[in-house]
Amino acid sequence: MDKYFDEQKFTLYKDDCLSVLASLPENSVDMIFADPPYFLSNGSFTCQNGKMVSVKKGNWDMGDSVEANFEFHYKWLEASKRVLKPSGTIWVSGTYHSIYQCGYAIQRLGFHILNDIAWFKPNASPNLSCRFFTASHETLLWARKSKAGKHTFNYELMKDGKWGDDFIKKENKQMRSVWSIDTPKMIEKRFGKHPTQKPEELLKRIILASTNKDDLILDPFCGSSTTGVMAFLLNRRYIGIDITKEYLDLSIKRYNQLKTNLINKQK
Repeated sequence: MDKYFDEQKFTLYKDDCLSVLASLPENSVDMIFADPPYFLSNGSFTCQNGKMVSVKKGNWDMGDSVEANFEFHYKWLEASKRVLKPSGTIWVSGTYHSIYQCGYAIQRLGFHILNDIAWFKPNASPNLSCRFFTASHETLLWARKSKAGKHTFNYELMKDGKWGDDFIKKENKQMRSVWSIDTPKMIEKRFGKHPTQKPEELLKRIILASTNKDDLILDPFCGSSTTGVMAFLLNRRYIGIDITKEYLDLSIKRYNQLKTNLINKQK
């Protein structure tokens, strides 16, 4: 299968993730971060600049029946499990629209769930309808390939590290399963933005928690490659997969800027 971009430890594929995953060696990936479609683009609305606007993100986010959506999640999770090493782990991000289907599929496939993380967004958009609670968090599921495996968890780093503006994390105390992290900063979108872009700080924490240097990280729905940006900065290898050329080109711009910055620092 042809690569869309391949340089040093940063590789991109423009294709359906099932096709790419099928082409990769079994038991070859240390960690997967996946932010699959939430299937929100069927008439839902959100707040943008104080106005109610459609949340349609693209055809890739158009949902089908509950059964069809579950089958989609089951298939990509099944393909992901094949490429994970016996010690490998997977992180799946989602809202209530998708995360419960993903969680059920994870259990059906024999993964061993390690944690569910509540990512609290202090700067979340308000709810303009005023008919229910303001959505201000997403859920992250962290699971090991099998119960018998021995996964990576950098406990001391999570406990003793410096974690920016996260008011929930207490110094020199165990990191809890609720993380306070703002949505992406403007500088993270300077080349353009993805509609479900994750903050760099979130991926930094995930990668540092569950991988080591030179580990291989895969993102089957990579978008603008926040996972890849942080993998590159933290000396990990990265494979990103997406079907949209626009976002892969955005990924390359972000990578090239990082590479330029590193070269300038070495001068």
